Amino acid sequence: MRAFKSDFLRTLDERGFIHQISDPEGLDAACVKGPITAYIGFDATATSLHVGSLIQIMMLHWMQRTGHRPISLMGGGTTMIGDPSFKDEARKLLTVEAIEENMAGIRRVFARYLAYGDGPTDAMMINNADWLLKLNYVEFLRDVGRHFSVNRMLSFESVKLRLDREQSLSFLEFNYMILQGYDFVELARRTGCVLQMGGSDQWGNIVNGIDLGHKMGTPQLFALTSPLLTTASGAKMGKTAAGAVWLNAELTSPYEFWQFWRNTEDADVERFLKLYTTLPLTEVARLAALGGAEINEAKKLLATEVTAMLHGREAADAAAETARRTFEEGALAADLPTVEIPRAELEAGLGVLAAFVRAGLAASNGEARRSVDGGGLKVNDETVTDPKRVLGLADLSDVGAIKLSLGRKKHVLLKPV
Repeated sequence: MRAFKSDFLRTLDERGFIHQISDPEGLDAACVKGPITAYIGFDATATSLHVGSLIQIMMLHWMQRTGHRPISLMGGGTTMIGDPSFKDEARKLLTVEAIEENMAGIRRVFARYLAYGDGPTDAMMINNADWLLKLNYVEFLRDVGRHFSVNRMLSFESVKLRLDREQSLSFLEFNYMILQGYDFVELARRTGCVLQMGGSDQWGNIVNGIDLGHKMGTPQLFALTSPLLTTASGAKMGKTAAGAVWLNAELTSPYEFWQFWRNTEDADVERFLKLYTTLPLTEVARLAALGGAEINEAKKLLATEVTAMLHGREAADAAAETARRTFEEGALAADLPTVEIPRAELEAGLGVLAAFVRAGLAASNGEARRSVDGGGLKVNDETVTDPKRVLGLADLSDVGAIKLSLGRKKHVLLKPV
């Protein structure tokens, strides 16, 4: 732990958010002096952000909570190019209409974590398309591009990895870091923003913006990055066998979101409580000290607190109750994740292995068959022993669906429509 004087940096440091800071003493002094403005950029490559972005959102949350002004920068302009950092290939180019649709979906999440308004510490939401789409190319090259060294840009680890693998890096992608650097300068001019935050893979791009600002006459700018997170077992944060864990409820239901956090590995509980909840550190330490089966209570609290911040306390409590009834009572809860199938398929008879594949609980019939051999599959809480079993309308429960279970923690309702 470093001896930061500002509440903002001390809080981030104590809770594990800090990987690198460009000028720790200078930034700390600026935070003590008065409210500063900082931003994090979010490109609109999908209709929702996923759990991997939650650490950045929480950094903005703590910034506002400790008396400073956060900016959530929507990448309406930069999304048209795509960040090449540590990617093996270029992103798919999106239309302006698709980007607008994606931004509309992403914006809904931020109001859960930030208070927007016109006050000195009220959050701002800005779209970099407001200036990037109006740039004159030749003037931009002359006024901004001349400050960038291609030699230095080629030395960035994110670029070197692509080139070392002999994978193409397009001129379009190469311009991304220039545009991101210019975003920092533009926000400094428009809002007085002095800090850009992001994941550690963004360090080179952020420092580029600091250097550009120095050459273009902005006040001192700062960089702060968070560690790139993996779980204790080395898995990428926010990824599951079923795919990404999204922040928008229509893509990942509150129950599925709650269950993701409930399944946290024991070794990650303390770290995740610090990063993803606002529980006092004394309470985090108490929960982290629990041993044996008691650690499951800490996981349930983690799941409920994280879900409450995103989806609201009522949805979080409902998810916790669904889990309790499902796991402790074996009840068939109507708000479990649901997969719809044509009613005609169930009338004709659906093989049990195919049903588990359709529900996303198995990747293939072979995988489902191996789970049957291990006693891991259940239909309506009864263990499947015959891999040739056929499901039909007679298997529907009182809620008009069939409950499929993989192990004790993964449950899906198969519902005919």
